[in-house]
Amino acid sequence: MSLLLLDTTFMIDAERGVIELGELIGDDDDVAIAAITVAELSVGVHLASGHTRDRRQEFLSDVCDSIPILDYDRSVAAEHASLLTAVRESGHPRGAHDLIIAATARASKRTVVTADGSAFNDLPGVTVRGHR
Repeated sequence: MSLLLLDTTFMIDAERGVIELGELIGDDDDVAIAAITVAELSVGVHLASGHTRDRRQEFLSDVCDSIPILDYDRSVAAEHASLLTAVRESGHPRGAHDLIIAATARASKRTVVTADGSAFNDLPGVTVRGHR
């Protein structure tokens, strides 16, 4: 069993049908998403219209009903501060939301599953599984 944190790029690929979740996630894997991923997916709903908006909203509702959402709590905040310090000291800034996802993964001892490994590469204590 693996503890996995599905990042937003992975979830977008799943919504678009680019990937089949069953091919990348085992039946015994424990999956979750970070709360920030819900916000990012919600933006996609708000920016869409018509059928696309309906499809995205249905996907988001299904995700929120079926996958645990990990809060930004005190332990995530501590990991976030550590990662912010590390990227500032290294001179390699990262996206704010990616750092929150990474911090959530570190705090929950999960592997980030992503389509954008470069967002998480070389972050101390962050394990990444790419799917593309």
